[in-house]
This record gives sequence, C-alpha cells and structure tokens, in this order.
Amino acid sequence: MYNINRRKFLGYFGCSCCSLILPSCTTVPITERKQLSIISEQRINRQAAAAYENFRSKSKLITSGSQLDEVRKIGKKIEYAVSAFFDQQGEDNPTRNFGWDYILVDNDKIVNAWCMPGGKIAVYTGLLKITKNTDALSIVMGHEIAHAVARHSVERMSHAMTINLGTTVADIFLGGAINRTRNTIGQNTGMDIFQLGIMNPFGRKQETEADYLGLIFSSLSGFDIRESVNLWKRMSQKNKGKEPPVFLSTHPSSKKRIENLNNWITEVMIKYPPIKS
Repeated sequence: MYNINRRKFLGYFGCSCCSLILPSCTTVPITERKQLSIISEQRINRQAAAAYENFRSKSKLITSGSQLDEVRKIGKKIEYAVSAFFDQQGEDNPTRNFGWDYILVDNDKIVNAWCMPGGKIAVYTGLLKITKNTDALSIVMGHEIAHAVARHSVERMSHAMTINLGTTVADIFLGGAINRTRNTIGQNTGMDIFQLGIMNPFGRKQETEADYLGLIFSSLSGFDIRESVNLWKRMSQKNKGKEPPVFLSTHPSSKKRIENLNNWITEVMIKYPPIKS
C-alpha cells in the first residue's frame, strides 16, 4: 500500500512540476534555445539595480578620462545596435526595459567585466591591459551584455530552484539516499556531484551562448570581431597553467573558445553586418 501511494504521489508531483515548468519556458533571442524562467525578470532586475548602486557607492571608480569614454562609447554602440536589430526584425526588444549604465572600476588586479540583469555594466581597469584595443573590449562587453539579453541570471535561479525542489522531494521517498551520497562523495573528494554534473555543464552552455551572442552584438555595432581570437589568445597566455580541468569549471576552456570563435566569425560577419545609425 505504501509503495502504491508513493508512486501515486511521485506521479502527481511530476505532473504538478510539469504544469509549473511548461508555461514558464521562454526562448533566448536569436539562438531560440528554450529556457526555464519561473522567476520574474522584473524582480531580478530590481534586485540587480539595488545591488549595483550599493557596489557603486563602495567602489573606487574612474569618473572621467579616455578609458571611461571608450567604455561608454562601446556600450552606447551596442545599446543602439541591439535595439535596432530587434526592431528591424519585428521582434520583441529584450532590452526595452533596461536601465543602461556604465562604470569603470579602478582596480588593475582584476581582469574582469560584468553586466547585471537590466543593463548595469562594470569594467575593471585590469581588463584593459588584456583587451588592448577597442575591438577586443567590445567582444568582452558584448559577451557580458549577452548574458543580460539572454536572461541567464533568471534561468540559473530557476534551474537551481527546480533542482532543489525535485531532489528534496525525491530524497524524502528515498530515505535521504541522495543527500547521503552527495555528502559522502563531497567528504571524500571535496567535490559536489550536483555542481560537477549539472550546474557546471549548464554554466558552460550559457557561457558559450554568450560568446556567440556577444560576437553578434559586436558585429552589429560595427566592431572587428576577428579580434576576438587574438583576445582569447592573450587570455589563454595570461591563464597558462592556471585553468582548471573543464569539468571543474563553469566556463569553456580558452582553447575551446578560440575554436568556437574561428568557426563562427565568417558566418556572423555575413549574417549580422553593422547596423548604420
């Protein structure tokens, strides 16, 4: 009797999960990949805007000069090109509610840039030592903006919530076997099997998608996307001997990124030529 009830419950639970998940699938612009979106994008954008203002207030920022001007100029070009592209295609503009803003963080030790949901963008001065030119910087900024356009933060949170809910309920009926296995492997190896088996591959998929979309945004904005390969060769040289094995990372290897970019560049230049302002 207990087994029958358990099967019925799991069946009902699966159906209820499907009824929640299926209407919550959205589509990534351009790539048309289906993604899970059970959290409000507006809510995420509000939280990101508050976190961004807090970051700004506590960070050492460069507030004038040629480097900041370059960051803003690139950003404005991508802003315009992305909006114009979707308007020309007659498609919904995913950036229509963005509150675009750009800051340059005075920190030469950090080689990074990011774009929060809703279009809040930060570039660190340490990155400029690797990009070295406007075209390469546009590749990085296009990549970060692509994460926001593709709603990757919403998708990651939705994905994590679904996994946590599913494993929690399943573990109740498996007598805690999932958590015991997870904990045992974690104690013996220092690795989380869910992170390695689910979240890391998922992260690499998003990063690859952002590389592709970012290349498109850079091309639409009139930058030379062939510089992307040179950029990643410099990144690879900087990270030589420091990159973790792929399965331990949320990002593709530099070698894989260069391979992908070489495969995409010609197609992107033909299909997504610069949009004239």
